[in-house]
Amino acid sequence: MPDLPDIITRKYEVLEWRNGLAVLRMAHPDEWNDIIEVLSSFKLLKSDIMKAGGSKSPIAGKLDSHFEALGWKEKAFDTKIVIDGVEHASPTHKVDCYKNRVALEVEWNNKDPFYDRDLNNFRLLFELRAIDVGVIITRCSELQEIFNDLGKGKSYGNSTTHLRKLIPRLEGGGGGGCPVVVFGIKKEAYVDDDSE
Repeated sequence: MPDLPDIITRKYEVLEWRNGLAVLRMAHPDEWNDIIEVLSSFKLLKSDIMKAGGSKSPIAGKLDSHFEALGWKEKAFDTKIVIDGVEHASPTHKVDCYKNRVALEVEWNNKDPFYDRDLNNFRLLFELRAIDVGVIITRCSELQEIFNDLGKGKSYGNSTTHLRKLIPRLEGGGGGGCPVVVFGIKKEAYVDDDSE
């Protein structure tokens, strides 16, 4: 695995599939730098964990909004298959953040089948030559200890998106031939902002 900045290896578990890091760093250096900027500055605040859930958690919202400020956009792709002149819609799912052929999904606390959806979407978009690499930002399973200590453990159950649920899907080839990079948020990113 290529050298990564110390702050990234300290705060994130990093996984790749099909040389995703090399593709991201070499073919998309500007997007790589954006990702490093967002992840380096990200803090998993106790106050954000304690907020009531909704359609999007404050944690996912902060990550998405930082990417948006750097020119990343939510993106839907209009895809179709043409057979003997007859068009058939072949819809893909929207990507949370997209920029210059890099697709990025933030999976903080969804149901774990969302990983199947994301990896399948990356696979389809890669095969259709719409993206070069897919990126998933999620949480490490070890964060459950923090959630339990804060009395929020039930909100972050075993059937939600965390790294232990993603690894078998990734290693099982869920993304097909698409290069994929995963950043799992570790305990080292946690900040008890009550004590600051």
